[in-house]
Amino acid sequence: MKTSILHDVSELPTYGFGTRMTMAWGTMAFILIEGTGFAIAAAAYFYLAWLNPEWPLSAAPPGLLWSGLITLLMLVSLWPNQRAKARAEEHNLPAVQLHLLVMSAIGLGLLALRAAEFATLHVKWDANAYGSFVWLLLGLHTTHLATDVIDTIVLTALMFTRHAHGKRFSDVTDNAFYWYFVVASWLPIYFILYWTTRL
Repeated sequence: MKTSILHDVSELPTYGFGTRMTMAWGTMAFILIEGTGFAIAAAAYFYLAWLNPEWPLSAAPPGLLWSGLITLLMLVSLWPNQRAKARAEEHNLPAVQLHLLVMSAIGLGLLALRAAEFATLHVKWDANAYGSFVWLLLGLHTTHLATDVIDTIVLTALMFTRHAHGKRFSDVTDNAFYWYFVVASWLPIYFILYWTTRL
């Protein structure tokens, strides 16, 4: 059987950014699934609040200090996150390293604040349905937060090794995209848990 070369593609890049990479589509599917989980949990929370004339049940709403600091730090984190993404698309390794170090520090700071937040909730997870949903929503978001922080730290370490080239820059942009979801998913949870009970 005779074969012939139609076109030589050996010079084409082996990676890309955004939707040109299969990883980005996987991340978007992951976000869709996780966002649906958040939506279902929020809907169940509002359903229970609608059923109970006294809401929250036998507990004061969570305090605003730690949640406010978390929200503020998350909003501040959008700037270095965007800088990391933009510098990765330019293959600017020193800038990417710097912004990933900043994002790793912010992530660890957020986990510390979340630990303080859990320690000061006015209700235990097993006290009643309200307590269960407060801990469920915070727990779900903490899982996503911790997952991204670990991913960012590992990626930061990789960017200081001989592997800091090519596809790794695409991984930085993918990581930045997921961080937007972590922040965007927190804002409605923050409003639901900390402000709907005060309105």
